Amino acid sequence: MSTEFVEGWEMLHTLGEGAFGEVKLLLNKVSGDAVAMKIVDLVKNANVTTSIKKEIAIHKKLNHPHIIKVYGNRKEQGVEYIFLEYASGGELFDRIEPDIGMKPQDAQKYFRHLISGVEYLHSLGIVHRDIKPENLLLDEHDNLKITDFGMATIFRMNGKDRMLDKQCGTLPYVAPEVLSGKQYHGEPADIWSCGVVLVAMLGGELPWDSPTNHCEDYVSWKECGITKQPWCKIENLALSILRRILNHSPPRRYKVSEIKQHQWFTKQFKDQGTPVKLPGTPLKKKIKLNRDSTGREEAILACSQPVHCDRTNQNHCDELQDRTSIGKKQVGLCSFSQPTNPEHMLLTSQCLGTQTQSGSNQTPLHRLVKRMTRCIMNTDFDKTRKELERLLDLFGYTWRECPQGTFTISCKDIRKMDLTFKANAMSLNGVSVLLDFRLSHGCGIDFKRHFLKIRGKLKPFISEVPMTWSLADATNTIP
Repeated sequence: MSTEFVEGWEMLHTLGEGAFGEVKLLLNKVSGDAVAMKIVDLVKNANVTTSIKKEIAIHKKLNHPHIIKVYGNRKEQGVEYIFLEYASGGELFDRIEPDIGMKPQDAQKYFRHLISGVEYLHSLGIVHRDIKPENLLLDEHDNLKITDFGMATIFRMNGKDRMLDKQCGTLPYVAPEVLSGKQYHGEPADIWSCGVVLVAMLGGELPWDSPTNHCEDYVSWKECGITKQPWCKIENLALSILRRILNHSPPRRYKVSEIKQHQWFTKQFKDQGTPVKLPGTPLKKKIKLNRDSTGREEAILACSQPVHCDRTNQNHCDELQDRTSIGKKQVGLCSFSQPTNPEHMLLTSQCLGTQTQSGSNQTPLHRLVKRMTRCIMNTDFDKTRKELERLLDLFGYTWRECPQGTFTISCKDIRKMDLTFKANAMSLNGVSVLLDFRLSHGCGIDFKRHFLKIRGKLKPFISEVPMTWSLADATNTIP
């Protein structure tokens, strides 16, 4: 059920979650405006206080069409609330078909958006340091937006660049120099991550587990091996730009200006197509929400990256998103994200049996969009639950159901890293069930692989009827 967060604003379902909190959707009951609210419990996670302050300070400096906007923040009773632009198009990874990728023209469009945002960040002396599809959102107009600045830092102050030395990021996307144990430049490291994102978009898989000499796939790439997957699925012109972006030598790696001049980047595809207008209500005005308890915005940015992984000595190492060993330390951090990916239609007020003039009559499903990891079952609520339980046991997942109809599922991904996702069953008028899957932590592409495997076994019970029925009597709201 929805709850009122502050006067006039209802808190609806969960958009995403991380190691230190979650992201909820806020809806204005009168205007219908939507805001993503990131919630961090500083009492339970006291070691991230400095990092969160820095994240807010950096994010407030940013204003670019391909970066998620931050509207403000407030601190109340040990909880930090950060109010962000709601990207109703969901996460980029949901547009990537496992082992297939996406159309080259779509990959080019998103890559152009990504490079535009990264160029802006670097012009301000800021590096993101955790660029990956899970941190790249899409708005209602299918525009890419960079989000999650928890690992971002300043590399240039007063016109002077500084070297970085913290190991942070997500292993398959991190640049090799970041793992070297030596100092590195921030800009080339971000560019490398952008290149791995492009590989994922074009090939539907990641090129390696990590860019180290212990990884056979990475060594093969360094030695110009392109006969294996995913390289054999990528056409030559795209391989050309990838060769220059994923160069293991940072000084020889393409800069943003060179990327923008490359023939693949500027190419006009024959079937460029018409941009699809995705569902969702854009924010046309600035949302008025309280700032922090002091009423001030952070203006002074630190020159070092706060860390989270070592609770006893947090000045000596950064987080690597995938759980892996650096020396003898085990480190790990989940990102915040908004996995609410639409395909073609929003469950509108007409579908829901609600009024459009006032948000007060909207159900919590008003902002529910049809995403690729969702299906409608022609079985009732109890039978759907039992069938899902049977499949989860059959596939050997670790899972729990709490509350009833909400399943938290854990396993290892293809790289033996932790992967957690949720499945939520929602009864529709007692005759069918909406079964919704969303990623909680881990690789988005591998999450989709698991979803497709589960959906394949559920196929006999999946309804082929289009989603045009009323949801007014739906129960067990998606969290």
